Amino acid sequence: MATDKELSDFLENVERRAYKQALYAVRKEESALDIVQDAMIKLAEKYGDKPASELPMLFQRILQTTILDYFRREKVRNTWVSLFSGMSSSADEHEDFDILETYEAEQGTEASESSADKVERMQILSAIDAEVQKLPARQREAFLMRYLHDLDVAETAEAMGCSEGSVKTHCSRATHTLAEALKAQGIKL
Repeated sequence: MATDKELSDFLENVERRAYKQALYAVRKEESALDIVQDAMIKLAEKYGDKPASELPMLFQRILQTTILDYFRREKVRNTWVSLFSGMSSSADEHEDFDILETYEAEQGTEASESSADKVERMQILSAIDAEVQKLPARQREAFLMRYLHDLDVAETAEAMGCSEGSVKTHCSRATHTLAEALKAQGIKL
């Protein structure tokens, strides 16, 4: 278990790097500060009782998840803003106005997919997720950091506590294993 001092020292040491990482990802100072603060609070609240040696990896995952959450919220916000800003003023003149009647899904987006396409996509994603879960722990960890969280090789190596060559090896093995497993199921990516 990490002591309060160890947790405090860890957060103090990682604060500047985490801020730079968040700022690089979101390109907004205020948002980057909020992301780092949220990640630190989550680490302290949910994982403060973990050993000090586990804190770097836990914090890195929490930070990456918090950054992804930020982008998800922004995407939803931007979708609604663009939806409402594109409406004509004539909508105010009609009381029976329905936004769903004026909204046309953009071609190639999830909203324009047929139900069969959505089901097929969900089945493929489920199969990929199942195969990722079957990977050895280090391969899965490297694969997710590199391709889901978009960390570069150096950042992944630092977070995993290994060399960059090991990260490349783990990722290569993971992608080959996943490709073979998915090909065996008839899934071509």
